[in-house]
Amino acid sequence: MSVDKKEHIMNVAVALFAEKGFEGTSIRDLAHEADVNIAMINYYFGSKENLFVTLLEAKARFMREKIDAVQNDPSLSELEKINQIIDGYINRFLSQPAFHRVLQQELLVTNREMLHQNVISLFIKNTQDVVAIIEKGVRKKVFKKVDPQLLFASIIGTINQVMLSRNMCNILMNNDAQADPYQNPELKTRLTKHIKQMVQDHLLIQPALQKKK
Repeated sequence: MSVDKKEHIMNVAVALFAEKGFEGTSIRDLAHEADVNIAMINYYFGSKENLFVTLLEAKARFMREKIDAVQNDPSLSELEKINQIIDGYINRFLSQPAFHRVLQQELLVTNREMLHQNVISLFIKNTQDVVAIIEKGVRKKVFKKVDPQLLFASIIGTINQVMLSRNMCNILMNNDAQADPYQNPELKTRLTKHIKQMVQDHLLIQPALQKKK
């Protein structure tokens, strides 16, 4: 029961952070929406900042397990591994777009440096593993000599930029301004195709030959 209650609090926190932002959500708000007392939230998490980091740790762990599985699959080429990782990140971001926007906005706030360091440290392992896949492709002379860290940043940055504004997404999708673009499967299809094409053109030494294989 204790694990279920903790997960319930975390699920409610995701919804509140997405709706009100990190700063606009109080522990009292969370206790009310989760139908628990403040003492229970403090028992599990200690503070709102620790709760936020716990949420991000769960999200980072999910992608870490996916990246590990892809990285250790000998049947996949380096390009196929990168493509599956792109799929994973796009699916993850689109599943909770509002919360991911809250994360990006929170990283712009300058008065919570310790929280930012904790957040960044959670995603370092994922970044390192993707970089290792790219570097292996370079060593095998399948990939060009690129900057792997900045290439990974370009992948995540493109997803973030597209999702940063609902209005921008609707403009890109030629949607009605009131539509929810994140529920439109065409957005996922276009975003996935664009990023994979961008990465392939940037990485492959002989893109035309690789496509025929």
